[in-house]
Amino acid sequence: PFLLYRWSRVKMEMASIPTELRTLRACMVCSLIKNYQQFVHEGCDNCESLLQLAGDGERVTVCTTTSYEGTIGMMAPSESWVAKWQRLVKFKPGCYAIAVHGNLPREIANEIRSSGSRY
Repeated sequence: PFLLYRWSRVKMEMASIPTELRTLRACMVCSLIKNYQQFVHEGCDNCESLLQLAGDGERVTVCTTTSYEGTIGMMAPSESWVAKWQRLVKFKPGCYAIAVHGNLPREIANEIRSSGSRY
């Protein structure tokens, strides 16, 4: 995958960005944008422990969507006013949708809630 690096005084952060524009999808939980194959191979950089997308194409299809608006590219979420405005400060560097349309299937939303996480 194509990766961008940002050097900071503390550590180097890595951002996973889409490698092609035809199959872009946004995570319905965190709004991260990747293409379908990236979600299948890598999962979601922010939500993998909740969604378990890596290696499961069907789960990628139901937990991500092609219906979203706008794109934000962030290399330093903790320093970005846009990240604060979009509530993305705690997420990893990458490309994010401004608005995501769609809902997770009820059983997956219930799994997330039962784990103590907010959806």
